[in-house]
Amino acid sequence: MSEKFDVIVIGAGPAGYVAAIRAAQLGLKTACVDAFVGKDGKQALGGTCLNVGCIPSKALLDSSKQYYNIAHNLPVHGITVEGAKVDLATFIGRKDKIVKQFTGGIGQLFKANKVTPFFGKGKLLKNNEVEITGNDGAKQTISATNVILASGSVPIELPFAKFDNKFIVDNAGALDFTEVPKRLGVIGAGVIGLELGSVWKRLGSDVTVLEALPDFLSVADADIAKIAAKEFAKMGLNIKLGAKLTKAEVKGNEVALTYEDKDGAHDLVVDKLLVAVGRRAYSDGLLADDTGVKLDERGRIVVDEHNHTGVNGVWAIGDAVRGPMLAHKGSEEGVAVAEWIAGKAGHINLDTVPWVIYTEPEIAWAGKTEKQLKEEGVPYKVGTFPFAAIGRAVAMNEAIGQVKMLAHAETDRILGVHMVGPGVSELIAECVVAMEFKGSSEDLARIVHAHPTLSEAVHEAALSVDKRAIHKGN
Repeated sequence: MSEKFDVIVIGAGPAGYVAAIRAAQLGLKTACVDAFVGKDGKQALGGTCLNVGCIPSKALLDSSKQYYNIAHNLPVHGITVEGAKVDLATFIGRKDKIVKQFTGGIGQLFKANKVTPFFGKGKLLKNNEVEITGNDGAKQTISATNVILASGSVPIELPFAKFDNKFIVDNAGALDFTEVPKRLGVIGAGVIGLELGSVWKRLGSDVTVLEALPDFLSVADADIAKIAAKEFAKMGLNIKLGAKLTKAEVKGNEVALTYEDKDGAHDLVVDKLLVAVGRRAYSDGLLADDTGVKLDERGRIVVDEHNHTGVNGVWAIGDAVRGPMLAHKGSEEGVAVAEWIAGKAGHINLDTVPWVIYTEPEIAWAGKTEKQLKEEGVPYKVGTFPFAAIGRAVAMNEAIGQVKMLAHAETDRILGVHMVGPGVSELIAECVVAMEFKGSSEDLARIVHAHPTLSEAVHEAALSVDKRAIHKGN
């Protein structure tokens, strides 16, 4: 007879491991199944996010920023450094240490909360049984009253630019180059393409980004995207819009590309090619044919507003379901589902999930864009404020970008906040709190913000909604 649990979570990424820990905290006997293998060949909890996504990319972004600052930002402070160079082995090694620290940390959290980890690929069978196939091919079956599917997502592979993990790579490969590529091609000007393109550009790569869409960063507010595009161009990222890759062929130690835009076909030769055209829900081998769990046309697990699949005791969360593919969204769904299972009041509001791109400058937003409000016919007011008028930003020599706030024209409720500039990954949190509590722009305008801080840009943008910003003309 198989071992029985209250909850089995399939997947130990930021959605799955958080769901498992919260379920265990609530007194439920919990297991978590995951097959991710670390560089040392052992189980590495944390999924894509901790192993080859959020955490390692931020480590490299920070390291590359330090190097970039030496030549580009320190001289204005009167600081000159001669002969700076990058030891790439140490550069990558620091990232690996951080990854190991955090993946090991999840193991300790499992131990502390009495979550039972299983190493292998989990497959949901009928009657809420889960078959686990180890890396050695051995199988075992466990069962539970509730199963939470948190299988995550994987990079989309182009049929004419298949990953070889040497010349044509996905996000994981772009974290482990053994030398700085002289010429780096990036397909896709989304979050991954911009962040990893920035890392290698700062270290000296000649980076060309091909984006098939005609508009830059169309998911963000147009005004914010326009400012960001201008800054990336200054940095030296060569971003080509409306450029669709049609061919990628490895020739010797190079990759020969062909792409098309409004002017016709063009050739481009690079040393490495990062394909970052998006991610797809990973449900391969996750479900037996008779489970009753349904997938939509994009391979995502179909769920209701409470992340339930419609099959008794089966739930799904994170990148494998609808909504933005963001680690923090998955984590909060994990908490909510664990609490629903335990009979408590879980909560997740997809309308206030913040987005962040950790480039230089950073980009962050929550809620509706101006374009969306126009399309939906919602009356709105706009308030903006530039970081160029913020004393702290000027003192930091990072006076780039602005905060843009959108509020309902009649109720003044905050509908969206969009930012590009220094530290906006942190500033957006204040706006999310205000939106979650259905706050108005006047609420933020009347709150005292410390001076001098970057957060004053949020305060002034809120004042600007009613044309009463103090430090700029309205």
